Amino acid sequence: MKRILITGALGQIGSELTVKLRELYGADNVVATDIRKNESEAALAGPFEIVDVTDGARMLDVAKKHKTDTVIHMAALLSATAEANPVFAWNLNMGGLMNALETARETKSQFFTPSSIGAFGPTTPKVNTPQDTIHRPTTMYGVNKVVGELLSDYYYHRYGVDTRGLRFPGLISYVTAPGGGTTDYAVEIYYKALKFGQYTSYIKEGTYMDMMYMPDALNAIVDLMEADSSQLIHRNSFNVTAMSFAPEEIAAEIKKHIPHFTMKYDVDPIRQGIADSWPDSIDCTAAKEEWGFTTKYNLETMTIDMLEKLRKKMI
Repeated sequence: MKRILITGALGQIGSELTVKLRELYGADNVVATDIRKNESEAALAGPFEIVDVTDGARMLDVAKKHKTDTVIHMAALLSATAEANPVFAWNLNMGGLMNALETARETKSQFFTPSSIGAFGPTTPKVNTPQDTIHRPTTMYGVNKVVGELLSDYYYHRYGVDTRGLRFPGLISYVTAPGGGTTDYAVEIYYKALKFGQYTSYIKEGTYMDMMYMPDALNAIVDLMEADSSQLIHRNSFNVTAMSFAPEEIAAEIKKHIPHFTMKYDVDPIRQGIADSWPDSIDCTAAKEEWGFTTKYNLETMTIDMLEKLRKKMI
């Protein structure tokens, strides 16, 4: 990667990834794009272009203008939001992905787009979910992710585009607000713990889902993109994870630092149904073996860092 185009650069992952890539590759070499512009560091600290990812001609023009050699496609509607508006989700997620893949093909660029544990479904093995297994998701978001994995594979085999991707678990961050994902309770809980000393979980007790702290997720993207292409077997769908926990376990960890913290439950049937269709834990052996995937944070160390950073942010 030398000159990078990022779609969805002001989103939940994109806003932090843009900043990190500019630190690594130089501010002028990372072109942030989104459908809107704000006053964030991602928008202001380097090249920025307004791009609607459903407009393929505009995306290609921006890539050619800036002579980019890498397309990182982050623009997407997340799980719960997509389920509320499935037709719009299909048009945005799949139309945007096709345009991004075509841009990469036309400019002979390296390509990355994230997949998700949402690509799995209720018939997928739930514990230590294998890298290669059955995919029968029951949500529009999950369907989008499965198709995205297949399309990325297709563009690699059909056109030789160097496509790569990760199946992300829930991502936890102190920088950006939750964006409509099923796992966002694990972000909201820290904010509410500090502000109110209590939290009402929309996910029921005993529901395990894989999670990862954002710094580990960003490092994983960079490490995969910098990996030797000849060593990659799976390319577009690497399982990655750092931890798996249920709501009561993250609450117990927070309580170690905020003793008066309490949590109750008011289960959202839509998001609970999505969570129930996902694995409890996944196997990321392939990522470790093919490109050296590793993580730094677990639930304990992430909680310490989240609370410390959020206290400073909320002052």
